[in-house]
Amino acid sequence: MVDNSYTIIIKNKLALLPDQPGCYLMKNQEGTIIYVGKAKVLKNRVRSYFSGSHDMKTQKLVSEIRDFEYIVTKSNMEALILECNLIKKHHPRYNVMLRDDKTYPYIKITNEPHPRLEVTRRVVKDKGKYFGPYPNAFAAQQTKKLLDRLYPLRKCKTLPAKVCLYYHMGQCIAPCEFPVEQADYERMVMEISRFLGGGQDEIKRELAKSMFEAAEALEFEKASELRDLIANIDMLMEKQTMTTNDQVDRDIIGYAVDKGWMCVQILHMRGGKFIERHASLFDYYGTEQDDFISYVSQYYMDNPALPKEVLLPEFEQIAETSADLEQWLKMNVVIPMRGPKKAMVITANRNAKIALDEKFKLIDRDESRSVRAAENLAGWLGLQSVRRIEAFDNSNIQGTSAVSAMIVFIDGKPAKNEYRKYKIRTVQGPDDYESMREVMRRRYERALKENLELPELIVIDGGKGQISAAIDVLENELGLYIPVCGLAKDDRHRTAQLLVGDPPEIVPLPRDSQEFYLLQRIQEEVHRFAITFHRQIRSKAMISSQLDEIPGIGAKRRGDLLKHFGSVGKIKEAQIEDFRPLGIGPKLAQTILSALSDRPDRDSSD
Repeated sequence: MVDNSYTIIIKNKLALLPDQPGCYLMKNQEGTIIYVGKAKVLKNRVRSYFSGSHDMKTQKLVSEIRDFEYIVTKSNMEALILECNLIKKHHPRYNVMLRDDKTYPYIKITNEPHPRLEVTRRVVKDKGKYFGPYPNAFAAQQTKKLLDRLYPLRKCKTLPAKVCLYYHMGQCIAPCEFPVEQADYERMVMEISRFLGGGQDEIKRELAKSMFEAAEALEFEKASELRDLIANIDMLMEKQTMTTNDQVDRDIIGYAVDKGWMCVQILHMRGGKFIERHASLFDYYGTEQDDFISYVSQYYMDNPALPKEVLLPEFEQIAETSADLEQWLKMNVVIPMRGPKKAMVITANRNAKIALDEKFKLIDRDESRSVRAAENLAGWLGLQSVRRIEAFDNSNIQGTSAVSAMIVFIDGKPAKNEYRKYKIRTVQGPDDYESMREVMRRRYERALKENLELPELIVIDGGKGQISAAIDVLENELGLYIPVCGLAKDDRHRTAQLLVGDPPEIVPLPRDSQEFYLLQRIQEEVHRFAITFHRQIRSKAMISSQLDEIPGIGAKRRGDLLKHFGSVGKIKEAQIEDFRPLGIGPKLAQTILSALSDRPDRDSSD
């Protein structure tokens, strides 16, 4: 049975599982994936682990589960293929059947003077034509047998000295004894490729016609064989998007927005196989499209192992933006409009929407207990009330673009209209303590000056040093005596301890309590708010226009230039007379062209 400290999380997530196919990943206390499974209906399958009786193996598995996540797929076949890929990626200790190196089979047309048709589990770059993978190995073999009957390519790996039984059965063209025109091979390869690429309907109609004719002639055994062949073709050709034949490393990115939050889902496909995903949920404060592109830019800047191709969802002005990303990141950025790649992006968008819906449903379920949690938290801290809580977090990378953020919770619920952002002004380098001093000073000097409502509790995302810095400013500089607590994290960056006072003391708050969960929500919210603000500041500094530093070019004229020419690269290629429609004379036009010619295509500084 799941430990009490994790019962609330699992119980809430179980109530939100969708009625859709997909894969689920069970995790232990350390966050390690210990089991991967698939389901036609995720809600029914995952819930079954936490109800009813089980065998010893399942009981052992359930006793170690502390959390789970899931990935929705379009069909059960996709879930099956995804399950195999995830198991091979993570090697969960409780998965046995698919942990070895066995892979799903492919049907291959060999690249030889006399090509052959074969079923293989290895894909190599030998210029052969591969089709698959096919989860049902029996159907793949049966379909090969059908193709062997329809298209008599050679069957022997080594040409024999004389014709074999396949020739007499009409299933081999016998290149060992008779000359074969290359055009004949090309025709058969083309027809097989068309069949395996999805053009099997015509052959199915022919088989169905033969099946009815056999049944009318009372040849029931033959009719049954033809019926089974048709069924195997249907199983083989079921569409799926979780694996491709081209072996390309690509990322498929989707997103969803709601209530000022965005979820970005990046589905990672390596060697043509979907192996894992990266999901992020965060506040966004600009337009959804700008913040989505900002996130993608930041993600790949911090992740140097770039795939060969990235698929993005379609939205207004995405073509120009994707061209900029492609030039900057040096990888192929595609906005698919139709076909399998479009289906992949739709899958990513669907998973992003589900994750975002789950977040708000979890919050809604918990907010009914938020007021009581805030009241009980006051008791743990020896306070009469903590109706208003203000929380702070700092964010910087090696001291650059240092920012801080403040959020407000009232009666255990976020009050987003009172959130505040701060650019650190006086601190040089990565000094978290001095940054905390500056923000405390600026926030509460203004609160005193404008007679703003003061909090009953201040929460610091940090440990002893940050708490001491905050208390020093409040009491010794401003004469304010507001309780300050810190949320220290463990080595896995999870909320571990509640610290109060100076010197700070540990408050033994139970980890499975609603009060502890409220503090976790506050810490998560202020951290995401700070990170989002920092990402905006850093992204603007990183991708600022090269026109900004040119004398005589302000914000309006810069916008006019980009709108007229389309990009900085197009401006570089312009002639002086091309600037005249914008009211820019020869002198300023020459200044612009000279300035841009001295700069690279993009600013590579951090």
